[in-house]
Amino acid sequence: MESQEPQVKNSPLMPWMYTNRVALKTILESGDGETGLIGTTVVVGGWVKSSKEVKKEPLPPPQSPPPAAADAFPAASHGTKDVNCVEILQSRIPFFRTIIRVLGGSASSPAARQKLESLIPKPPPPSIFFLDINDGSCVSSLRVVIDSAIVPVSAGQILPTGTCILAQGVLRNPSALGKQTIELTVEKILHVGTVEQDKYPLSRKRLPLDSLRDYPHIRPRTTTVASVARIRNTLDFASHTFFQNRGFLHVQVPIMTTTDPEGFSEKFQVTTLLGETSKKESPVGVSDADGVNPETVKAAIQEKSSLVEQLKRSDSNREALAAAVQDLKKTNELAQQIETREKSKPITAVKPDLVSFNADFFGRQIYLTVSGRLHLESYACALGHVYSFGPRFRADKTVSAKHVAEMWTVEAEMAFAQLEVSLCIIKVQASYVISWSCQINISILLSFSSSYKSL
Repeated sequence: MESQEPQVKNSPLMPWMYTNRVALKTILESGDGETGLIGTTVVVGGWVKSSKEVKKEPLPPPQSPPPAAADAFPAASHGTKDVNCVEILQSRIPFFRTIIRVLGGSASSPAARQKLESLIPKPPPPSIFFLDINDGSCVSSLRVVIDSAIVPVSAGQILPTGTCILAQGVLRNPSALGKQTIELTVEKILHVGTVEQDKYPLSRKRLPLDSLRDYPHIRPRTTTVASVARIRNTLDFASHTFFQNRGFLHVQVPIMTTTDPEGFSEKFQVTTLLGETSKKESPVGVSDADGVNPETVKAAIQEKSSLVEQLKRSDSNREALAAAVQDLKKTNELAQQIETREKSKPITAVKPDLVSFNADFFGRQIYLTVSGRLHLESYACALGHVYSFGPRFRADKTVSAKHVAEMWTVEAEMAFAQLEVSLCIIKVQASYVISWSCQINISILLSFSSSYKSL
């Protein structure tokens, strides 16, 4: 007899091994198609890339019952009750009718009830929030739909760009036409990390790359920087895979070294003597300006100017006025000399002839490496085929957008190999890395080709 227990399937939406949420990449890049995930309950998290609020139409107010046909005879609607004297007076004399309405509670009438209800503050109408969130696992974003009538949340909490949200919901077909092929209808919000909208620098508009340098802690959230990081990750992994599959050993070479393999490159020097060495400053040319605080001179100018104005108004002592004017003139000249000295003062630098590297941390001159070639050659003579992948530094003062002071370089050395073999390895490695990157990051590269044609 067959077992009645349900068959357990390997769901493509298993939570990530380190958290309880599902990575958006498994939803948006599912191999079985996104439509096969409709109706699945998942927990997702990410940061808001864009948002929109749609106000729901309020429900029409309930219709109040029509007033009685004969307002003068309220008892007539309660059956066949006999007419009493009060009702007769109310119907015959308008004055008594007004008094009876006031004393009898006219607030129960529909008009009075509507007036009282209008004075009571009503809650805002519910809204539907559409959020596009991204968790960094892929380039695409997931549309998240939140109904404030079901999930109580305010627009100020979740709408600002950069808000962090962790929510549980059900995957549905998109409720509106657009680029999205699937969306998440939120049933419960587990966490909201708010941001200060007026201080958050990123927006839906693309920012210039130069301006992103001022926000190093936030720029990885931009599509450009995140895409570059993904491409670089692919290049790094492909480089290691190429050499590992061909029997090369990965070795680490020093970053701080005393050697200069190239012999002609400008190097960055590493030292701990900056706070202990003597520093020379170019003379100003006027000894009175040495050791004078510019702020003190500015305060003296203001004080002497006030004294001159006071003496001019009194016009009592011409000799004192002349002396004050001469003193003010000298103070202004001193201020100009100090300003000139500050502008012409060179940047404080440690001069090699003043430094004794014997007292340095390493006891000798140490540089940031420009190449690991010499170290790799020694390893190749012991291990055969080796390669290194790490940072290299050059202090060339070149004003160019394509020049960088720090770069990551792949260097390889082979023992008992001919020059033709080395050239072949270089060509094959470059082709391998480029092909690998194009296969994995084809969508990113196509986006870059259309967005940055001038680069």
